[in-house]
Amino acid sequence: MVVRIFGLSVVVTIVSLIIAFLYGGVEALILTAILGVFEISLSFDNAVINATILRRMSEFWQKIFLTVGILIAVFGMRLVFPLVIVWLASGLNPVEALDLALNPPPNDAAYFANGDPSYETIITDAHPQIAAFGGMFLLMLFLGFVFEQKELTWLTWIERPLEKIGKLEMLEVVIAITLLVLTATYIAPADERSTVMIAGALGMITYILVNGLGEYFNVEVEEEEEEHDKAAGSESTAEKSNGRSGPSDLAKATGKAGFFLFLYLEVLDASFSFDGVIGAFAITADPIIIALGLGLIGAMFVRSLTVYLVRKGTLSEYVYLEHGAHWAIGALAFILLYSIGTHVPEIITGLIGVALIIAALVSSIIRRNRLAARGEQEKVEV
Repeated sequence: MVVRIFGLSVVVTIVSLIIAFLYGGVEALILTAILGVFEISLSFDNAVINATILRRMSEFWQKIFLTVGILIAVFGMRLVFPLVIVWLASGLNPVEALDLALNPPPNDAAYFANGDPSYETIITDAHPQIAAFGGMFLLMLFLGFVFEQKELTWLTWIERPLEKIGKLEMLEVVIAITLLVLTATYIAPADERSTVMIAGALGMITYILVNGLGEYFNVEVEEEEEEHDKAAGSESTAEKSNGRSGPSDLAKATGKAGFFLFLYLEVLDASFSFDGVIGAFAITADPIIIALGLGLIGAMFVRSLTVYLVRKGTLSEYVYLEHGAHWAIGALAFILLYSIGTHVPEIITGLIGVALIIAALVSSIIRRNRLAARGEQEKVEV
């Protein structure tokens, strides 16, 4: 199974490294490899969250995510997205933006003297808007999880009190708006406050819209299944929501429900990609190398890891992984908002996420061993 799931990613990695070498020699090859490792380390929590959603989708929509979705991840977020930012921010047309990316000015000082920013500078200057949008989207996802009623908790001492106050209607929206106002007022640069407010509001609207549509069509599918079961004289087999964030649980979402789960997953995947794309410019500004490293190598391995988690039933076996991933999302959301005013090294973002995932994994293993030991004890007593 491991070879079947990760085999294509290994092949794509080898091909990408060869292309990078042919494109820019040894230096390009090394930079591509670094970016690939960088993306994988940053996106492990992304893979866990993707898996929690992917396992609710039908086989057809899973394949769509793993085919069409990878094209969106590679070419959309890692190649086209930075070019669109340069295009919109600089007034250059798409061809000129691509030319600026592929042919940076030889002397930045002289270039800036003429009032012409570099490709990297334009992307970096757009960070407040990008961080506000992605930060608020991920914050809504995190708040939706911690405020939901759950049968099983990981950090019980904080999750149970949050569940109690989460009974207040629209509390996550109130908290998110409050944090957005505080971010725009006290963290964002003075000349970026209105932009941050607009971008953050759009991030919230995107989450509420896509999440709401997903829930709406999931309810439709559940109702159709219930009617079908009643007609067949059997009990309903529709799965009920168990408190997870995002669109409500459905084992095999199809049709419109599957489409909106797919859409939700793509927006979520894009939000996770923001910090990686911005952070990549600390390593290189070459869009081809970024697309090869972050996109083909990084995104492919993240998707392979997502499939592995689904196929192996890892999330059911290690029950706290989903909790750890959502807390990592919360940490990433706050880091993105804080980074609007102060640079945060990407390695810190990655390490925090990995640390929370590892802690959740260890807790899951301890719980599993404790339950196994209790089961053996009960057998002996019987």
